[in-house]
Amino acid sequence: MPDEIAIPNPEYFIKSIAEQGYSLETSVADLIDNSISAGAGKVEVLVDTQKTPFVLFIADDGGGMSPDELKKGMELPSSSVEASRSPNDLGRFGLGMKTASFAQTRCLTVISREKGTSRYQARTWDVEHLKSTGTWSLIPNTETEINTLLKSWQQLSQGFLNPFENYKPNTIVIWRGLYKYESGPEGIDNSEILQKELTEITREYMQLIFHRFLNRADPLKIRLNNEQLIPFDPFPDSARNISIQQKLLMGNNLRLEGFVLPNRSLEESNGASGWTLSHKSLMDMEGIYIYRADRLIVFGGWIGMIKKAPRLQLARLRVEIGNGIDHLFHLNVAKSSIIIPFGERVAFMRYVSILRKEAEKEYLNYETRSASVKSPVQHVFRKVPTSKGMSLEVDEDFPLMKALNDTLNGEQKKKLRLLLRMITTTVNKIRKVHEEVSYIDLTEKENLSEEDFSNTVKELLKNGMGKREILHNLMPALGISKESLPAALLNLLQ
Repeated sequence: MPDEIAIPNPEYFIKSIAEQGYSLETSVADLIDNSISAGAGKVEVLVDTQKTPFVLFIADDGGGMSPDELKKGMELPSSSVEASRSPNDLGRFGLGMKTASFAQTRCLTVISREKGTSRYQARTWDVEHLKSTGTWSLIPNTETEINTLLKSWQQLSQGFLNPFENYKPNTIVIWRGLYKYESGPEGIDNSEILQKELTEITREYMQLIFHRFLNRADPLKIRLNNEQLIPFDPFPDSARNISIQQKLLMGNNLRLEGFVLPNRSLEESNGASGWTLSHKSLMDMEGIYIYRADRLIVFGGWIGMIKKAPRLQLARLRVEIGNGIDHLFHLNVAKSSIIIPFGERVAFMRYVSILRKEAEKEYLNYETRSASVKSPVQHVFRKVPTSKGMSLEVDEDFPLMKALNDTLNGEQKKKLRLLLRMITTTVNKIRKVHEEVSYIDLTEKENLSEEDFSNTVKELLKNGMGKREILHNLMPALGISKESLPAALLNLLQ
């Protein structure tokens, strides 16, 4: 029996591949990757947010494409995932432009010409056309259609502020209709939502992930409507770096370098400070930053190795991988997620552990410094610096505590101090800052003699508490290491 040819329905297929986890910012970034790979020096991202249906233009002055290259580039996919690539190639699957575009639009047009030539060619994937024909029909645009689209781009480009001088793009990608922003409940201002997405999320995202390109000696220039973007480097010069670890994997370099921000960043963590983006906190930006061919792929978070925590918000780990091993890291189509290879997880965990300790020390230095500044407001608890962080103790100068102490006799005060000690020990264990003390240290701190402590134990025994319970529950609750108990007390509890 001969094989049967199973051709996928074009409408269903395109709508399915559009669901690859793309957001507006990751879709735009994927197209800018193509511009960079094509050697572009200037890229424009333009959309009139006050006019619907929204039309978004991404124009670049890279090498452009011949008619054959343009047709090939519109295929799904346009290259093999296993094909060898230049070390600076930002692509991988040959699907990026199409999947990124269809995640935002149902009508994708690409206009292009080879650099140094004057005539543009254009091709369009229109989902409505595919739906009506039921075939994989790529539309070659007429010269009139091309000129109309070029005129629309030019008017928009000249209408915004901060244009590039003598800008002549060779490729323009056009999304006609941003369907995610043109449907929804009544009363929602889609123009305002799209404007906010562009000016806050997309702008900051591109300033971060392309910061190395924007900061080169011959920098890439990206214009987003009225603004030419400035780079944001998440590893400022003031960050302290930890030792570098690197190895070769399949001929590609894998490099890890940890950084700890100075603790003054905890007081200056706003967009103007340079520690964080305007709409991100230090905790948002804590974690691993993975670069591939100078492009930031993943940032923030620890990729499932450890959890974010306030005491780690000064830690950032820079990881460099070559694009020859991105398959080992399971880079997804949207280039927005990565999985650490099983064989490398132990090395990553060891390095993260070192970085974690350094970040916690820096954070502790800040808390210690902050605690030394006496607050004008009194609290029940006061902070005490330890090697594990800031522990809490009841402040006996707190007005209610002072008033209560004034009503107690000496024996009652000693029992109250032991009770409070049990409470603060429990609290500090929950906060993971508790440090065990020796029996001698505790009795000195709480102003108790050995006789006082023994009498308290005897009273507990008399009131029905078991010896085992006192030894294994009460002593740890007081924060005392059992090994430090005197022989007389141990004999009493045997």
